Amino acid sequence: MFPVTGLVFTGVPGSLVVTWTTFNKTESKVEYGFEGGRLFEMSAKGDAAVFVDSGEEKRKMFIHRVTLTGLKPAATYVYHCGSDEGWSDIFSFTALNSSSSFSPRFALYGDLGNENPQSLARLQKETQLGMYDVVLHIGDFAYDMHEDNARIGDEFMRQIQSIAAYVPYMTCPGNHEATYNFSNYRNRFSMPGQTESLWYSWNLGSAHIISFSTEVYFYIEYGMDLIFKQYNWLKEDLEEANKPENRAIRPWIITMGHRPMYCSDDDQDDCTKFDSWVRVGRKDIKPPAPGLEDLFYHYGVDVELWAHEHTYERLWPVYGDKVYNGSKEQPYVNPKAPVHIITGSAGCRERTDRFNQNPKEWSAFRSTDYGYSRMQVVNATHIYLEQVSDDQYGKVIDNIWVVKEKHGLSAWL
Repeated sequence: MFPVTGLVFTGVPGSLVVTWTTFNKTESKVEYGFEGGRLFEMSAKGDAAVFVDSGEEKRKMFIHRVTLTGLKPAATYVYHCGSDEGWSDIFSFTALNSSSSFSPRFALYGDLGNENPQSLARLQKETQLGMYDVVLHIGDFAYDMHEDNARIGDEFMRQIQSIAAYVPYMTCPGNHEATYNFSNYRNRFSMPGQTESLWYSWNLGSAHIISFSTEVYFYIEYGMDLIFKQYNWLKEDLEEANKPENRAIRPWIITMGHRPMYCSDDDQDDCTKFDSWVRVGRKDIKPPAPGLEDLFYHYGVDVELWAHEHTYERLWPVYGDKVYNGSKEQPYVNPKAPVHIITGSAGCRERTDRFNQNPKEWSAFRSTDYGYSRMQVVNATHIYLEQVSDDQYGKVIDNIWVVKEKHGLSAWL
């Protein structure tokens, strides 16, 4: 049996999914109990789905999923998973607080590989110190999960276990997951909703968080209809989140997707072009596919998190390629457009990227150091974001407060 692949928040208060992998068919069982109480006094059963990798060896594995329900908010539990044929190590987690006044703390990054995973040790230690409630991995895993008949994916899951076994590990797909129609990604991860982890949303504290696939714009061989399906789902989800009674409880709307709409790297990626497909859509296909910038702006998305570029870049509030700062002195206090953060420098075999020398005026701060970001949704009006440099031994090299007294489309006007 393998180590635990991790915990996933189901989006339902008081519940979590525990996932792990075995190479033979066994029962799917989690035994758990309160920290300091009787060990394993509770148990839950689930089931296992067969995943056959599409590589030459057609390796077969069983992905186990067990949902724990009725968890007490903020209580710490000790657990192990497996069956009478073999158990995992003992791990612990703290059940997420379901209150909208909770101030969750996140670690966020993309582009983390098995080779040169520079930020991993620091992230493992900080997770185990209890510094994070949730981790957001914004696409690109392992480099690449399908390689060596998916053994690279197995190795990656072992590698992140010391994070993902302790806090929910929430994901979105990146371009490195595309092989065999994203099959390693779709099978190994178990995000909320019914879209095989491609797009979904969930609530935590005063935030509504939306994860989606930028890759539908690039891999149209897997179905052009996915662009439209996702777009319609995003529109419905944003509409629901913007109902006055919902936005009053969870005023912040935060998105995470792999390829950014804007960036100032010099690698000729989509975001280096003025008309990025993710931003403005694709006019070169029939029917033309809508981009996401206008949609996110119209529904008052506050913060947009991205990766893909192996660098860190913070943008001034931007829409339509123009800067809309709150004021000259305080650009992020009541900004007049969404705030974009690109955090793709966690570490992988492709190393970090270079920046072009003349960034556009929306580029506020950038760094080629390896590292990752932290975010705290403090309350209904304040979000804190900072960037950690692993090259500089964990030094915080950038930080901002985004402050909004008003949310939604009217906040821009």
